[in-house]
Amino acid sequence: MARDRFVPDFDPDCGDRALSSARQDIVIGRWQGPRDLLRATGRDWPARGHRMRALARACAGSSTVETWLAAEPHSADALVLRAATETTRAFHLAIAAGRGVPIGPHRVDAAVLACLAATEACPDDPTPWTSLISVARLYPSGVRRRELARWWDELYRRDPHSMEGHLQVLHYYSARWHGTHGLMYDFARDAAGAAPAGCALPVLVQYARVEEYRHALDTAGGSPPSTGLGRHWNHDGAIGDVRRTWERWIMGRTRSEVTPGELRDVNYLAHAACLAGEGEVAAPLLRMLGRRATRTPWSYTGDPVQQLVRRRTQWTRPD
Repeated sequence: MARDRFVPDFDPDCGDRALSSARQDIVIGRWQGPRDLLRATGRDWPARGHRMRALARACAGSSTVETWLAAEPHSADALVLRAATETTRAFHLAIAAGRGVPIGPHRVDAAVLACLAATEACPDDPTPWTSLISVARLYPSGVRRRELARWWDELYRRDPHSMEGHLQVLHYYSARWHGTHGLMYDFARDAAGAAPAGCALPVLVQYARVEEYRHALDTAGGSPPSTGLGRHWNHDGAIGDVRRTWERWIMGRTRSEVTPGELRDVNYLAHAACLAGEGEVAAPLLRMLGRRATRTPWSYTGDPVQQLVRRRTQWTRPD
């Protein structure tokens, strides 16, 4: 019997069926689905962050979160979702304006105030602090270093191994935003070095490599530069980083399944391993993923479907 043709599944909810159901409620203007989902998620911070970001993307083009707040004005979950939604809306405006074109500071201020209100409503939750650090990027000159450090301390105190929190700081420190390649890599490597076995933070180094590549594309006007990136993905340092992340994170994990909140991170490591030519790392990662995939980072280096099909053909065998 012929083997089924491989087609990657770019499910925006990463296989989280409860999240998919709640997002459908948002589409028809019902806020009860998001309320029940966030209530059931509880203090599972990684799952809460993953779900909150997806719900915010769904709410950004509707008034569902405002309707929820009108019905339950003191709901902490609604206030945290509004903060994430205002952050998403601000980034949508920035994307529409074009890179390097600032949006109205009042829109960024509004998102910041929504985040601060959420931190007061849900004092143990790291999620609004993540939104706060994220939206800080949209100020043309960023925020004062002392202020960013205070927000980071608040997030770290609540969830010291927050992948999304670390990632937002990494983006802030990148050369595409308010830092440099050196500052970004130093932050990623420090976090990776301090992470316990099985923690995903070592993959921050792979995120940093993608950020460096994207900065080079921005500098070149969107076209791959003819020189300078020939060995960006497969020089000795990049290969060593892939192996270290595999050993510290994947080999230290106590479970084999990939949760919805981890799916993007595993794709980043698989992408790095593939482009580094590290088949011994890439093959088991691709098997772990199966058909589940995220469009980024594959979309930064070509057609995501073509790359995933080619790499699976290259390094995996039929079961």
